[in-house]
Amino acid sequence: MGAKPGLHLGLMSGTSLDGVDAALVETDGEGVARPGASLTLPYDAALRGRLRGLLDRAETLARDDPELAEAERALTDRHAEAVAALLARAGVAARAVVALGFHGQTILHRPERRLTWQIGDAARLAQATGIAVVHDFRSADVAAGGQGAPLAPLWHAALAGGLARPLAVLNLGGVGNVTWIGADGVVLACDTGPGNGPLDDWVAGRAGVPYDEGGRIAAAGRVAVAVLARLMAHPFFAVPPPKSLDRLDFARALEGSGLAALSTADGAATLAAFTAASVAAVRAHLPAPPLRWLVTGGGRHNAAIMGALRAALGAPVDPVEAVGWDGDALEAQAFAYLAARSLRGLPLSLPTTTGVPEPMPGGRVARPR
Repeated sequence: MGAKPGLHLGLMSGTSLDGVDAALVETDGEGVARPGASLTLPYDAALRGRLRGLLDRAETLARDDPELAEAERALTDRHAEAVAALLARAGVAARAVVALGFHGQTILHRPERRLTWQIGDAARLAQATGIAVVHDFRSADVAAGGQGAPLAPLWHAALAGGLARPLAVLNLGGVGNVTWIGADGVVLACDTGPGNGPLDDWVAGRAGVPYDEGGRIAAAGRVAVAVLARLMAHPFFAVPPPKSLDRLDFARALEGSGLAALSTADGAATLAAFTAASVAAVRAHLPAPPLRWLVTGGGRHNAAIMGALRAALGAPVDPVEAVGWDGDALEAQAFAYLAARSLRGLPLSLPTTTGVPEPMPGGRVARPR
């Protein structure tokens, strides 16, 4: 017998490091999924810089590093602020929420070493909000030999029930990932390659802006074909799904590609093309060509990336808003849905989404004292 649907609140801080997405979903973790209010609470420059610093040295970072503890407190407190702001916007009392789905911030992802590291203090968040917090969504999958990512595919499949299939849902955050949903309901997923991460880093370093708003910098440049070819020679693209990435996995390839010799605009154009070419490369590994690609995440706002995707994919490419979804809230909604599934002991990942040997439940619960 299914559980009674309840109100859950999902929180997501992605690899773009731009802020906290928060979303309410009324769900039983299976067939009932009614999205509600949502919001994004940006990080200030100081917190974003702190988090980026942790990413850059995560391989050698000690668990008791004082900078880590300070960043984790600030990150957690910003999530608590997002919860309070969303509940106020929605007119919902904390006691009406069954649980928070708290992803935390990934600073290192090395599934081949059975390691994935998300920071965030679930106990502190539970105490600050007065709501039970489901967290640590990836560790069980990785410990069992899975990739631990992506985790949103079951939510994509729950939303896509009435849409024509095969369907691809493409999320472009710092890293790109795709969910392929077959005509028979089979769900396949993997990371595709770099999303917005390298482009964000490029324009931050060259133009002093956090991201290429609307794709305007990339639109002013020309793609360096030779540089793009060197980037696409990376062995990741030949590996069949499931597969996943750390945000900085392509850093060495970028350094050796000749990108640094390009102008700001040409480099941005080349990196936008790289994102699209990475997505196009995954088609060789899909069981059937998608009838349509729906794009979520910050990348859907970049006209240069969207134009490159339309040129490369040979099928309609639309933002998820075209089917009534909210691309700014979709990942946070996924963690509300996964929180409900975790509390019921239902799988969060499948062999076809992360490569885990069997459907895998996960998550741990921190409750307010």
